[in-house]
Amino acid sequence: MSDAVVTVRPRRLRVVCWVSAGALLVVFAGLATSLTGTTGDGYGTFQRGDQLAMVGLGVLAALGVLLFTRPRVVADARGVQVRNVLGSYDLPWEVVRGVRFDRGAPWASLELHDDDLLPMVALQAADKEHAVEAVRALRRLHGAHPAVRADDPAPR
Repeated sequence: MSDAVVTVRPRRLRVVCWVSAGALLVVFAGLATSLTGTTGDGYGTFQRGDQLAMVGLGVLAALGVLLFTRPRVVADARGVQVRNVLGSYDLPWEVVRGVRFDRGAPWASLELHDDDLLPMVALQAADKEHAVEAVRALRRLHGAHPAVRADDPAPR
């Protein structure tokens, strides 16, 4: 058995999310500072609480964007752990038929023996060679597992 561990996180998506979250905070903070004086009809005025609420909304929006930095895949000789934006899976290699990265697909997926496909959002097509190398490493780990049957079709 190999004691190699493969850990993959999306690269480009993480950069885009962090930049977007920072931009959201700046925009909402700018909006908060511009909320002064009377409202459009003059019946009310913007208070400090309104400004703080706008900053709070910016923080919530930024945290929502940062959820997309959550995906990760960790694999070793025992199995693979997939953490997507919503949901996590811990699978032994025995239930995995193959590792797929179809042409035109936005991310790689695991083909399971029950004919399900489990998306691995951490392996983004936008990451190009980084994703291809990670898929190759996952396929090597999967192929090295003794429970993988020889009569299974080759992974695509």
